[in-house]
Amino acid sequence: MNALPKKIAVLMGGPGSERAVSLATGGGVVKALRSLGCDVTDVDVRGADFTLPDDIELAFLTIHGTFGEDGTVQGLLELAEIPYVGAGVLGSAAGMDKDIMKSLFRAAGLPIVKHVTLLRSKWRSEPKRVHKLVEESLKYPLFVKPANLGSSVGISKAHDKKELGPAIEEAARFDRKIVIEQGVGGKEGKAREIECAVLGNDRPEASVPGEIVPIAEFYDYSAKYLDEGSQLIIPAKLTKAETKKVQELAIGAFRAVDCSGLGRIDFLMDPRSRKIYLNEINTMPGFTSISMYPKLWAASGLPYPQLIERLIRLGIERHQEKKSNQYSR
Repeated sequence: MNALPKKIAVLMGGPGSERAVSLATGGGVVKALRSLGCDVTDVDVRGADFTLPDDIELAFLTIHGTFGEDGTVQGLLELAEIPYVGAGVLGSAAGMDKDIMKSLFRAAGLPIVKHVTLLRSKWRSEPKRVHKLVEESLKYPLFVKPANLGSSVGISKAHDKKELGPAIEEAARFDRKIVIEQGVGGKEGKAREIECAVLGNDRPEASVPGEIVPIAEFYDYSAKYLDEGSQLIIPAKLTKAETKKVQELAIGAFRAVDCSGLGRIDFLMDPRSRKIYLNEINTMPGFTSISMYPKLWAASGLPYPQLIERLIRLGIERHQEKKSNQYSR
C-alpha cells in the first residue's frame, strides 16, 4: 500500500455561522493526522485573505456550511490542482442546497417528505399569498429551513399559522431560498431521527445506522452543541430489513448528488407506519472523535485513525481519476 502524503493542510473555521463547530472538527482531524506521522499545518480560513502553505500534498477540508461545504473552497483547490478530502464542486454544491438536493433525490426515485420552496423576495412582497400556498400544500407541523446552511442554524418548527411567519423570517435571515417541509408523524407523533454514514467514491459503503433522541423537540443547534441530554443510539433499533433499507437509501442519496469521500445521510421515520423518508445529506459532517459520523464507522469496525487514513486515500484516488480526463482535442 502506498504511503500517506506527509504534508497535509487542514482547512478549518471559515467565516460562516458554523465556524466554532468547524474549529472543533479541524482540531480533532489535526490530532489524528499527527498520530499517523503526517506533517500537518492547520489553516484557519477567516475570509478571502487566507493562503495555503507551499508544497502541500493534500488538503483535508473541515469547514462546515457556507464557503466550505458548498463547493467554494473545492473550486479553488481544483484550480490549484491540489487533491482534497471530500466531495467535489458539484457534489458539495448540490448537497448544500436543500432545494436542489431534494430535486435530485426525487429524480432518483428516493422517498422524501412533502415540501415547498419559496424565495425571500416572494415572502417579503406577498406574505399572504405565501401563507395560502403553504397551507394549501402542506399540513402542520412544518419545519422551515434556509436552503443553504447546516448545523440546524435558522431552522424552526411551526405548529400553526401564528408560528409560520416568524419561522420564515428566521430562515430568511440566512438565505434567499427557504424550504418548508411537512413534519413526519403529524401532530400526534414525533419522527425518529436516523443517520447513516457513507464512505467511498465510485463504490460507496454504508455504516450501521444510528438514531438520535434529541433533548429538544427536534435536533436543533442547541440540542446538537449546547444542551446536554440528547442520546446517540448506535446501532439504531431497527429490524434487519429496515437497516438494509436505510443503508441502500443512504448509498442512493450519496450517488444522487454525485458525492465522493464521505457523507452523512439523515432520515426521518414515521413512528406509527415506520415509513422511512430521506431528509438530507451532509457532505462535511461533524468529525470530532465523538461526532456521529466517526462513531457510526467505529461501530462498523473502522476506528477514527483508520477512517482518517481511508478518507485521505479516497481523496487521492479521486484526484488521480480526474487527472485522466482530457480537456482538449
